[in-house]
Amino acid sequence: MPQHVVVIGDALIDELVDEEGTTHIVGGSALNVAVGLSILGVPACLVAMIGDDVDGALIRAHLADHGVELVPTITRQGTGVARSERVGGEPHYSFSDSMVRRAIDFDDAQRAAITDAEVVAISGFPFDVAPQLELLADAVAGRPLVAVDPNPRTGLLHDAEAFRRGLESFGGTAQLIKLGDDDARLLWGEPVAEVAPRLLARYPYVLATEGGDGASIRIGDARWRHPSLVAPDAIVDTMGAGDSVFASVLAEIATAGIGDVDWFDALARAMGIAAATIAEPGALLRVPSRGGE
Repeated sequence: MPQHVVVIGDALIDELVDEEGTTHIVGGSALNVAVGLSILGVPACLVAMIGDDVDGALIRAHLADHGVELVPTITRQGTGVARSERVGGEPHYSFSDSMVRRAIDFDDAQRAAITDAEVVAISGFPFDVAPQLELLADAVAGRPLVAVDPNPRTGLLHDAEAFRRGLESFGGTAQLIKLGDDDARLLWGEPVAEVAPRLLARYPYVLATEGGDGASIRIGDARWRHPSLVAPDAIVDTMGAGDSVFASVLAEIATAGIGDVDWFDALARAMGIAAATIAEPGALLRVPSRGGE
């Protein structure tokens, strides 16, 4: 049986605005990863902040539908909302005040959930907020496997330099970091291919995603790489692509153990899942059909 995974980070409502109107979708990087793990047959629990409101109820129902337990921090500011609006054909993003000020309590119930999990994943977390980072580091200290996908976003980033320092220091606690090319350019001003080798000084495992160029993982001097399996004319919605890769790799780790993962096969499966995910609308992880693998 796969090991139990707890995912810590963002849960929110994606508010998508276009000429057809406004659509509300349950989302957030940590939520997407937790749901993706469950779809892949890995038991998952989500530690995240929501409000005691209609949007929070939508998130609870979505997680229940996918068999994911929620151990929440309830905020009076309301469930976070990420608004995406197209202006002149280009997407523009903004976040509700509750998302900008997002925080997790790390209360007794949340710490118990973290302690009970064999694998801890962090996705979409304010690494530039020192009190939150201190609470996170304390809560996950001593866990056998900790993996992180920082998912920095321009509208949520308070201090890029502080975020970068916090993420680098967390490498003393976490074993694996997943970093996308957009994330590397936002935080370091460089492509992920330049940043990933340097991160090995802090993280034993560095998983890099490079959009159309596929994904790679570095472990010491060793490196595995797999090209993208996405056909350009098959892309419907890139939302959730990185989350699906992170969930797929976490599922491999939870099933085989990080020391026994066949990394080329794992990357191939992750690329297949990412391709299937972005061939459908929304961020829900999709498993490719046998004919599409």
